[in-house]
Amino acid sequence: MKLDVITTDRAFDYGYLLKRIWPYIRPVMFRIVIGFALAIPLGLLDGATAFALKPYIDVVINGETYAFKGFELTRDLLAAVIPWAIMLFAVIQGLLKYINSYLTDWISIKISNSVKEDLFKKLVYLDSKFYDENSSGLVISRFLSDPDGASKNIVESIKTLITAFTSSLGLIGVLLYNSWKLAFVGVIVLVCAFIPVSLIRKRVKKVSNASMVVGSGMTTNVNETYHGNKIISGYCLQEDIYAKFKTQIRELFDLSMSLTKRSGWLSPIMYFIASIGVAIVMVVGNHLIITGEMSTGSLASFITSLLLLYKPVKTLGGTLTGMQGIFVAMNRVFELFDLEPEIKDRPNAKELKGLDNNISFENVCFEYEKNKPVLKNVSFGVKKGEMLALVGNSGGGKSTIVNLIPRFYDINSGSIKFDGEDIRNFTLKSLRSHVSEVFQDNFLFSGTIKDNILMGKKDATDEEIRQVVCAAHLDEFIDTLENGVDTEIGERGTTLSGGQRQRVAIARAMIKDAPILILDEATSALDNKSEAIVQKALENLIKGRTVFVIAHRLSTIKNADKIAVINEGQLIEMGTHHELMQIPNGQYKYLYEMQFVKDEAKVAE
Repeated sequence: MKLDVITTDRAFDYGYLLKRIWPYIRPVMFRIVIGFALAIPLGLLDGATAFALKPYIDVVINGETYAFKGFELTRDLLAAVIPWAIMLFAVIQGLLKYINSYLTDWISIKISNSVKEDLFKKLVYLDSKFYDENSSGLVISRFLSDPDGASKNIVESIKTLITAFTSSLGLIGVLLYNSWKLAFVGVIVLVCAFIPVSLIRKRVKKVSNASMVVGSGMTTNVNETYHGNKIISGYCLQEDIYAKFKTQIRELFDLSMSLTKRSGWLSPIMYFIASIGVAIVMVVGNHLIITGEMSTGSLASFITSLLLLYKPVKTLGGTLTGMQGIFVAMNRVFELFDLEPEIKDRPNAKELKGLDNNISFENVCFEYEKNKPVLKNVSFGVKKGEMLALVGNSGGGKSTIVNLIPRFYDINSGSIKFDGEDIRNFTLKSLRSHVSEVFQDNFLFSGTIKDNILMGKKDATDEEIRQVVCAAHLDEFIDTLENGVDTEIGERGTTLSGGQRQRVAIARAMIKDAPILILDEATSALDNKSEAIVQKALENLIKGRTVFVIAHRLSTIKNADKIAVINEGQLIEMGTHHELMQIPNGQYKYLYEMQFVKDEAKVAE
């Protein structure tokens, strides 16, 4: 599920893409129809000035007689009416443009927001492996930027196409009205002008994809700079981070210029083709005037129409080229919609009602990457209400074991059972509602302390909140705050200390009141004073629960019911502290004594 290696390529399958986007277009279709309807007269009015030139030059300037559908129009009448008519057409066209622009923006933003809502819903249900494999910048880019590129501009582009197309039709009508012979030349010019557009669409797609990948890398860089600012400063990495961003900027510049190099020649080529058409028209038109087949006003009107026709034709070409980028983004969006979480409910999955007896691991094997096993035939059991401590060298698989219990990942073989039932037979929601977690670096969301505690139980009463605040030893700290539990804590809880964040997380787990508790290095990043307070809070949290604890200080888990020693993905020892200390040359005994010596040395200092 790596976002930068998705291979589905249907960017040219316009029928498929429009079918997929249709559910988002349908609710706003009435406004779209109105907008498209307004685009027709908006385009046709482009020919009004050119149409008016014929009677104005022939009658007002040259003094010829002009009849329109049997009515003879006088020189004075046309001299008075035509300028005001042109102004009126301009006012009407301006009003139509305003209404159409408002409708287009409303529709485009509405469609884009609907796509983002559904994409974000998809995002929150994707599993942990997805987030392991994809950078934050790539996720942000794909889930926020691509929907804008795909849906926000599609209505505007189609409206522009309609306006340019109807404008072209109106101007072609003026050409035919003045001279069908010269109009033939104009149509040939129009057809020739479209040829270059079809030659660059694949190049546009390739560059658009590459630009989006580089852009997501830049987003990741900015995101990491924000969250890792202390590391950057502490290790003097400013120049390295800047150089990386500068390289990305240059790559994006090169890609943009590559696209410009490939598409920029469209305008001069189309202009050259149009110039050839105008030159031919002037030569042929001059001949027609001399032979009396065409009036001076007709030629002026024709040439004006032909020159005006260049703009909508150029717009059509540019819009069609730009729409290829839209379809590329649209294809990328629907690739996201087609992502499926690897971990999901089985058909006929049932609700987990509770834990009555035990949790068992039976020959569990797991790997994050193929052929790189992390756990190898791990088997053990934990009775309800017991505490199992997992110890061992870093990277041995301890955190992996506890992450398998709420199915953040699924095992490759073997089984994990609650009361003899494989956890994959339970719904994810009911399984995870029975498990609480307190990690080493607990994530707090922007908002208040209360908001973060209530994530454990949305309908908790103020009394329940007060109880967990006290049990988590947060009360002394909260009492010093002007707004108490309603204090804003900033993004990721940056206004709180490490110990305070841990206690908020403990309060959140307490109020959830799940029967199974996972403590993954919950105190390892704290100083001694903070650890002592958090440890008291944890003692209140673990009461009456089945607990899996990973602790870096072995002295804190001496009283665990069972201690499992995990090394290189295998369970090598298991028993109580006393039992494990009796094993000659045992791994646990070695770890405990080594840590004890270190602690003694610290005390001696």
